[in-house]
Amino acid sequence: MTSTAVLEPAYEVGGDAFDHSLASRRLHLTLLDAMGHDLASGGCSAVALAACRSTRRAGGGLPDIADQIDGTLARWIPDRLLTCVIADLDTVTGRLDWINCGHPTPLLIRDRHIVTGALERPPHLPLGLAGHGAAPPRVHTAHLQPGDRVLLFTDGVTEARSATGELFGEDRLADTVVRTMADGLPAPEALRRLTQQILSHQDQRLRDDATILLAEWHPLR
Repeated sequence: MTSTAVLEPAYEVGGDAFDHSLASRRLHLTLLDAMGHDLASGGCSAVALAACRSTRRAGGGLPDIADQIDGTLARWIPDRLLTCVIADLDTVTGRLDWINCGHPTPLLIRDRHIVTGALERPPHLPLGLAGHGAAPPRVHTAHLQPGDRVLLFTDGVTEARSATGELFGEDRLADTVVRTMADGLPAPEALRRLTQQILSHQDQRLRDDATILLAEWHPLR
């Protein structure tokens, strides 16, 4: 099992955050993107990560984590929203369970190609809307094949704009990751090169945080 992540900040205080943690046979993945680019935004993502970790360590599942984040934000940082993907990967069976709350759809990379629509599911509302009558987020499931890679990212990656207004885009993102891995590069180096591509696309000055998390499943033998 390989899991690596990178966060390229655009501001002194930003709203992106990630977490990945291995406990027994379960790899937990979280990627958050809080609304705004100020102190409250940074506080929002920090509070959400703390709620995620405490709930996970107490034995809570994905819906419990989402509910705890939702309620904590509503109590301590009202009127702030965040999008997120929260996932668990069984490192023995390759079963991937995840919740998507208003976030860009994760990408599945298999045999050096993007499997189009493989992880496309109707997203839940962003978190921070507790008390507005929203139904609990739905847990989605997919079964990975050996060597599959799951790519999570924030919109600061795909919405990065060049000086001429051209978006970096999902196709360029997927192409960059696939090409670097086709060259036999390990996941951390692939993400480093991807970050350099994003920075180059925006003339070395991001307008939004860019965060990427990549997990590759190698079944235990």
